[in-house]
Amino acid sequence: MGKVKFDVSVSLDGYSAGPNPRFEEPLGDGGERLHEWMLETAGFKEAHGGGEGGATGPDDDIVREAFENTGAYLMGRQMFGGGEGDWDESWKGWWGDDPPFHAPVFVLTHHPREPLPMDGGTTFHFVTEGMQSALEQARAAAGDKDVQIAGGANVVQQYLKAGAVDEFQVHVAPVCLGGGVALFESLGNDEVKLEVVRVVESPLVTHLKYRVVK
Repeated sequence: MGKVKFDVSVSLDGYSAGPNPRFEEPLGDGGERLHEWMLETAGFKEAHGGGEGGATGPDDDIVREAFENTGAYLMGRQMFGGGEGDWDESWKGWWGDDPPFHAPVFVLTHHPREPLPMDGGTTFHFVTEGMQSALEQARAAAGDKDVQIAGGANVVQQYLKAGAVDEFQVHVAPVCLGGGVALFESLGNDEVKLEVVRVVESPLVTHLKYRVVK
């Protein structure tokens, strides 16, 4: 069985999205700045259909590591998007017809919907039975590979508090957002014990990798 993990970019003051998230700015005001470090990497361009080219080096290595050996993904309804209330069946997520996951994605939601197959091997499965059921389905789909929690922050916090996460990386951008969605807002002081696995620096970001002590 593989690991359960997540990779999230955060601001120096701890936010994974900026203030006032909305349809036009799903990462909130200034939230896109958190991801500038990865946008020009070769690994990001390949995963998002950007073709050849792009920067190589430590940041590119980290991007590629985030995708490798991942057999399934978990995410919250808000990250998938689609608005409030009942599903708009025409909505296919933020990523176009060929999302970058290329694997099954299990979306935690209270709103039932039929599975949504996309180009490139991604299929969104909408799970209404709760976080444990979503994790079990993701593990079964991943087999010996890892399950990655794609977000958002609330979903990350739920799985951390449940003791389900094995390791994670936070990519600390040299940006202060002053408010927004705090990645670790609801965690208690003693609920999660961590060991530092690795620190990788670049001119654009600092990558911190942790193992969760079980």
